Amino acid sequence: MNVEEDQSMNSKKNKSNGRKIIKKKNLIAESVAEAVLVPVMERIDTEHIAKPTEKLVEETIFVRQPYALLIAVFLLGWVFDFLFWKQSVGINFALLLTLCILVGVSLLFAEGYKPARNSIWLLFAFTFFAVITFVRQEPLTIFLAYMFTLFSIGLFATTYLGGRWHLYRLSDYLHKFFLLIGDMLARPIGFFRQVRKASEEVKERGKFPIFGLIRGLAIALPIVLCFGSLLASADVVFNQKLDDFFDTEKIAEYINRFILIIFFAYLMTGTILYAATRSKDEKITGDGKSIIKPFLGFTESAVVLSSVSFLFMAFVVIQFQYFFGGENNIGVEGYTYSQYARRGFNELITVAFFSLVMILGLGAFTHRQNDIQSRFYSAMSVVVVALVMVILISAYQRISLGIDWHGFSRFRLYPRIFLIWLGILLVAVVVLEIFQRERYFAFVAVLVSLGFAVTLTLVNVDAATVKHNVFRAWHGKNLNTQHLASLSTDAVPALAEEFLSSSLPTVTGEGVGAILSCYKYLDYQPDVSQHDWRSFNLSRWQAQKALEAVRPHLEGYVIRYNKWPVRVRTPSNFLFECWNGRPFYTED
Repeated sequence: MNVEEDQSMNSKKNKSNGRKIIKKKNLIAESVAEAVLVPVMERIDTEHIAKPTEKLVEETIFVRQPYALLIAVFLLGWVFDFLFWKQSVGINFALLLTLCILVGVSLLFAEGYKPARNSIWLLFAFTFFAVITFVRQEPLTIFLAYMFTLFSIGLFATTYLGGRWHLYRLSDYLHKFFLLIGDMLARPIGFFRQVRKASEEVKERGKFPIFGLIRGLAIALPIVLCFGSLLASADVVFNQKLDDFFDTEKIAEYINRFILIIFFAYLMTGTILYAATRSKDEKITGDGKSIIKPFLGFTESAVVLSSVSFLFMAFVVIQFQYFFGGENNIGVEGYTYSQYARRGFNELITVAFFSLVMILGLGAFTHRQNDIQSRFYSAMSVVVVALVMVILISAYQRISLGIDWHGFSRFRLYPRIFLIWLGILLVAVVVLEIFQRERYFAFVAVLVSLGFAVTLTLVNVDAATVKHNVFRAWHGKNLNTQHLASLSTDAVPALAEEFLSSSLPTVTGEGVGAILSCYKYLDYQPDVSQHDWRSFNLSRWQAQKALEAVRPHLEGYVIRYNKWPVRVRTPSNFLFECWNGRPFYTED
């Protein structure tokens, strides 16, 4: 009994120990499972749920209505083809970009993306310069109008959601525009992949695979064309039938136009997607810290500014003694006052420009340890800018003397207006330096550039040149008819107005009449229509109306167009040669 009881007790102990071991193993296994499963679940939660969700938001931001975007950009591509094919640039440029903004903003609104309030201000600049593209014809004015129209619409796309463009530095402008160009070329590819996946899912559900059909047609077209050309080369009759059925020139034209439509639609897709995904301005260069770590000591910068100030002071003293003092004070051997005044204009502009660069550079590179050093540096900057302003006045006086001697011209009016805005920019830089708002320099520079372009538009350079030079002719000065003949159609209404004036001298009046006669024989591009409404330009239209108004008064002007160059004989027997549609006076 004792033996049996001992055995039973041992077996019970062994079983209990075994159960404990099993329980321990189970607990260990459960703890290991928890240790493995929890990280796995966390990894699934973070990688499989959170990250793909974020990725989905970034990449499929327009997938909710992908076909609306595709249809819209394709229609914009068709509008681009309709407005520009075999048309000169006119009102079509402004119409196309306006439609692009309206369509793009409408699509973004439909997806719940509203523009930032500060971004809307860019549309005012866009509207002004877009209108100027079909109002003026003077080269620099129209060039700046095109550039600032594209600049404003591009900046509107890059800062659509953020609206912090007024805080951009120059590096931000370059960075944002390069990103925009890159996204215009690359981002549509990812979008088209998503649309393809969506179409495959639709196909699996049994609906019609429209994108598969389009891809099949795109692949089949070059293959059919290749085989067709080979078969046409092999059989004359087949070739003749194809020529009768297809107009090969028309087909080539349609293919080129279709490629342009697709390319423009592609670029518009990238632009709209960029505005929706990357225009929040979350990160701007130098946000919260200096873009460049100062590495120059205050002493070095103070020496540079002081040295330049003494040099500029010496030049200014000379200017007051000689240039501003008048002709009697010129003591340079071999130079008249006019020769002295005409020299050095370009050099003075260069000095002013590099002075601006120096102030900005030293302001960014100089380490100022306390308020005293900051105030001293600002005071030295004010001194340098004040002296540079005197230099700019000297340059302005020189160009004004040139105008007094020779009259207005584009290359005298451009720098005269530019000098004023350069002076405004210098003053603004000093103000920013004093109030330690240097990061706004890019914003101020953009505003000054806009001001220069607006001023050129309001002055109407070519019309102002005609009026000023004819006014000089009233006072006995020579009228350079060759120069007036080289102007754009902006000058024609002013020429017509002066031609109808009875106070002009005979030679001057007939020279203006010869210029107006030659405007009727301008060279036109045979394949480009300048009379279609899509190519409408207000300057050309006003010039045409002015020529029609003076046509009865030009009956005494005989145009010889049977020989080159075309010549115009005036009623007083003066002869003007029209070189490339413009008059050049010769004696007969």
